[in-house]
Formats: sequence, structure tokens, C-alpha cells
Amino acid sequence: MRSLHALLLSLAVLSAGAQQIGTNSSVSQPQGYTLTVQSQLVVEAVVVKDRQGKFIHGLTAKDFSVTEDGAPQKVSFCEHQDLTTHATPLPVSKPSNEDIKIYNQLAREQIAPESVGNERYRNRRLIALYFDMAGMRPDDQMRALGAAEQFVRTQMTAVDLLAILRYQGGSVDVLQDFTADRNRLLSILETMVVGEGQGSTETTDDASSSDAGAAFGQDDSEFNIFNTDRQLSALQTAAHMLGRVNEKKSLIYFAGGMRLNGIDNQAQLHATVDEAIRSGVTIWTVDARGLVAAAPLGDATQGSQGNSGMYTGAASLAVSGNFQQSQDTLYALAGDTGGKALLDNNDLDRGIVQAQESVSDYYVLGYYATNTAKNGRFRRIRISIAGNPDADLNYRQGYYADKEFSKFTAVDKERQLEDALMLDDPITDLTIAMEIDYFQLNRAEYFVPIIVKIPGRELALAKRGGYEHTLIDFVGEVKDMVGGTTVSNVRDNVNIKLSDETAAELAKRPIEYDTGFTLLPGKYMIKFLARDDETGRIGTYQTTFVIPNLNKEEKRIPISAVVLGSQRVELSQAIYDAAKAKDRMKDDAVNPLVQDGKKLIPSVTRVFSTTRDIYVYFQAYKQVPSPGNPPLLAFVTLYRSGAKVYETAPMAIAPSTASRLGTMPLSFSLGVHELAAGEYDCQVTVLDPATQKASFWRAPIVLVP
Repeated sequence: MRSLHALLLSLAVLSAGAQQIGTNSSVSQPQGYTLTVQSQLVVEAVVVKDRQGKFIHGLTAKDFSVTEDGAPQKVSFCEHQDLTTHATPLPVSKPSNEDIKIYNQLAREQIAPESVGNERYRNRRLIALYFDMAGMRPDDQMRALGAAEQFVRTQMTAVDLLAILRYQGGSVDVLQDFTADRNRLLSILETMVVGEGQGSTETTDDASSSDAGAAFGQDDSEFNIFNTDRQLSALQTAAHMLGRVNEKKSLIYFAGGMRLNGIDNQAQLHATVDEAIRSGVTIWTVDARGLVAAAPLGDATQGSQGNSGMYTGAASLAVSGNFQQSQDTLYALAGDTGGKALLDNNDLDRGIVQAQESVSDYYVLGYYATNTAKNGRFRRIRISIAGNPDADLNYRQGYYADKEFSKFTAVDKERQLEDALMLDDPITDLTIAMEIDYFQLNRAEYFVPIIVKIPGRELALAKRGGYEHTLIDFVGEVKDMVGGTTVSNVRDNVNIKLSDETAAELAKRPIEYDTGFTLLPGKYMIKFLARDDETGRIGTYQTTFVIPNLNKEEKRIPISAVVLGSQRVELSQAIYDAAKAKDRMKDDAVNPLVQDGKKLIPSVTRVFSTTRDIYVYFQAYKQVPSPGNPPLLAFVTLYRSGAKVYETAPMAIAPSTASRLGTMPLSFSLGVHELAAGEYDCQVTVLDPATQKASFWRAPIVLVP
């Protein structure tokens, strides 16, 4: 046995796989003073015409007079967007164009914001095609996609930039940022018609790249209760995405009607309209059902009423009334944002043409508001032309100011979380450390516990402000890096009690939050966000990780992630109350870190005190038992400067006959009280004498007095 031991140790030390540990800010990050200057840039798109309806050209910033709530404002810049001289039609694209292809997977992008000096959108008409796939029947979807394809082939001009957005499966996906590439646009539309993953085996195209971000949780009951609210909230998210661009934007909303549920959806309708106005987005609604000749008692998509209303006319009246109400919402969305509704018309691409023709000449004005108060109130804007009182001006009549976090409503707080999740750059107001582990459940699935830690000293600020408790919101999503789809998400909050004793504890130790997901082998991206609900400070952590397929491991002994910790706590001991206690109990039932009512708390930072034992836990798997099921041998070794300073006695464990995986849980306790403080390497070694295989895992740790 010793000779086998020596032979295996001569091999290179290999990593156990995909365990991820990290933090969203550097420990050595210098702390300094921050000078903050508050200013709010207000951008207005203004259409200027004379009495005869002709556009007025040649105006400068000095020609415009702008007031906000009666207070004069200084126009900082004025840019003229003239599309009439360059809007030449493009050659008609034939359906047999060889450059049109079907993508195996559509990519998810983001609307690129404008930057200083970037004239990408200058003298361009911006049109966003938005397909509400959740609100259209399959035949309506085909008509909408066909109309969009017809417009791109025959009506698109040299100044048009088109973007494609889709609401489906609970998220708003940007399938294409603003572009003039007709072949790219047609390829996306054709793929949506055929269906992703159909008709192509290509995987190297850029359309199979990873997901760059989508709106989070639109289909989660924690955010929205009714389906109409989800549709409106998704449309609000789309308008917010387009708000990154200052120019006028036209959003073509293809839907199969939308009916409000009394007054239940009025709040979300107003929020959607406000967001569109705030973002400079004009919504043009298109009823994809076209001209409908409905049967008096409904078509075959619904069952018969079977009551007296069939004979009194009440049923027929209800059918026509419901249809009319579904169009009223589309009419309101368009009318309130400055667009038009195309209803009862089979020429669906006419709606896109109307939006196209409405934007041809306008000015982009910008000023820094003199009122910097973040009170969330509506501020009315008045714009006029000096020396020309008869000029006809069309512009946004006002906007809602930003709010301080203390004045946020529940809707504002949810919107802030969604916006933070969509940001490319993480917010690091709160320091977040995270550990991602994995344990095999069966031949296909893996349980992936996620452990998040936040320094308690950062949350102790709430106690200083006189609060008796603080709420922490947690939002996270896991995306498949291959398909770009959200495979799992979490929305939770914890209520931390801030007694004097607890506040003292917070200054010395972190807050730990854990959850878990069940995933298949593959490559994933996780984005996790925490917010202190008293101060509004946010921390974001984002990383990619891989769940290996241990069933295909042939060279080494398959083992799970290795967890190091120094605490085993009772499940009932916590200084916070979780909102989803039932879900946490469900996770604990399959969590291998929970044993005998106690949970092993992983040390994300892997800094341990010599006054406590270090616990090491992992699982080994032997799916093809050898004759007699000979045991595996495992032990843990600590190295310092390459020299072995500590080693546990070998542990022998046989594969479980009750599990098809042959799962073998291995738990060690390291007594390090006699070791000196400093940096060490912790190595786990697993040996199989029957197959001459081994596995090694190594990670650095730090011991402190």
C-alpha cells in the first residue's frame, strides 16, 4: 500500500473540477475619499414645423427657449437630425437571397448606449421591432414575422436602423441591436419563423454565443401576478433598454391584443407609459390578428357557453366586447406615447411604414436641470422658438425626476433590482464573496449549493442610523452559456434583527446566505445581486462555472467539490428570518452539507483560526463497483513552503450499495491548534487500490491566531 501511495503522489496534482470561489471587490482595494457632484442631463427630441407643416431647418441652441417648472434652462447642445435628404429606398431584397440563413441558436445582445463623440445614430431613424410571442397565437406570430420581413425586404431605407426584441419565456431578449444589415435582420426573422435549433447544425456562428443579458424574472410570480401585468412589465423593460439612446425611437409592438383586468392592471399600464415617455420611445401597436370576422358565439378556440346567454344575445355581446377591450389597451398604449394603433387591418407592415414616415426631421436638445432634487416628482417642460411664436413644436411635455432610495416605492425597488441585473458592469457598493459547489444527485442531475457572504460591518451602518432591523434583498439568475436561456433564478430577502448584541456581532463576522439549484452538466453563468434595503447599497457578483459530467470520468476517481469550513451550526440558529423558509427547507433536505440537523458553513475566504478545527467534506463516486467492493482510501494533507506539516490518518470507505452512483461521503476534522499562523496548501487525496486510480484536490488556506 505504501508503494502505491508513493507512486500516486508522484503524479501531478490535479484540480477536482469546477468549484468557484471569488469576490466582487479586491481585499487590497485602497480606500479613499469620493467627491460626488450631482447633475441631471435632460434630453428632448423636438420636431419643429411652420404654419404650412414644413420642417424648419438651421436652428441652433440659441434659438430655443426651455423652461422646467417655469425656471429657465440653458441648452447645452443642439443637434439637428435630418433624414429627408438621405432616406433613399434600398434595392428590394429577393426571397432567394443566398445570404439569408437559419441560425441554430439566436444570440442575446443589449442595446448599446451612446458615448461621447460617437455619431453612430446621427441622421438615423431608429425602429425597434418588438414581438410579444406570449400574447400571440402561432398563426398571429407568423403574420407578424412575415410583415416585418416584408418591410425589411421592400420598405427599408438607407437611414433606417432596426433592432429586434422578443418577449418569450418570461424575459425580454434583444436579438439584434440597431443595425442596417438587412441580411442579419432577415436571418433572425427567418430563424424565428422556422424555430431555433431547426434546419441547421451550425454552432460556430456568432448567433450561438452566450447570453449578454435579458430582463430578469418577468414570468416570476414574485414580480407580477397577472399575465397582462407581465406583458406590460416586459414592454416597460424594453422601453427602458431603448432609453440608453438619446434619439427618437419608434417601437413597433406586435401583439394579439391585450385586455386589462378591470383596474388591476392600471398601475402597471401607467408605469409602462411613463417609462416609454421618459425614455423617448413612441409605441406603435399592431394587432397581429388583422381583420377578424368573429363568430357570434366565439370560434373553435373556446368552449361553448352553454347558458341562457346563447339565446338572449348576451354571449355574442360579451365576445365582441372582449375583443374590443383587447384592442382598447393597444390603442391607449399608442395614443399615450405619441404613436398610432394599426387595428383591423391585414396589411401589418403598414404599421411599420407609418412609424417610419413619422420620424424624418427633428432636433435633439440637451440641458442640465437646475433642480437637482431627487424627489421623483413630475417636472413640466416648455420649449419655444425665440422670435417665432407661430412655430409648431412637438416634444415630450415633461418627465419624472429621479428618486432617492428612501423615497422608493415597492415598484421602484423592484425596477432598481432588474436594472442592476441588466448592467454589464457590476455594482460593488456591497462586498460579496461567493462559493459555488456541486454534488451529484443521480446519473443526470447535480445539486449546486451557492453560498454568499457579506461583511457584517457593511450592514451595521443601518444600526447606526437608528434602525432595529435591516432587510437584504437577494436576486440571482443562472443562465446556460450554450443556449443563453435562464435555467433557474432566485428571489429572496432576509430580515436581520439589529439588537445591540447582534450589531456587535455584525461588526466582527459576515452574514451568510445560501441557496441551491439542481442543474445538468454544462457551462453556466451566474449573476447574483444583494441590496441593503435600508441604505440602498447594492453589490453584484458575476462569474461563469462548469458542472462536469462525472459519468464520463475515466482517468481519475470522480469526486464532488471539496468544502472547507470551521462551523457546524444548528439549522434553527440564525440572526435573520428568510422569506422563503419552505424553499430553504426543501434545499436542506437534499443538501449534503446538512447532517444530523447541523449545516456545515463553508469558509468562502478560506481563512481559519487555529483555535477551531477545520472541517473538510466531499463525496466520491464509484459507479462501477469492483468485485467485493473494496474500499477507497482518502486523507487530507497540509503543506507549508512545499513541506508536509500535517496529515490525517487514511480513511477507508466502501461504495454504498443503496446508491447507483456508489456515493461515498467523506468528512474530516483537522485539529490545527498546534500549527503556526501563516499560509498553507490543503490537499485532498483519494486512492482506489482496485483500479489504480486517484484524485487530488488542492487549494491555499490561511491560518490566523
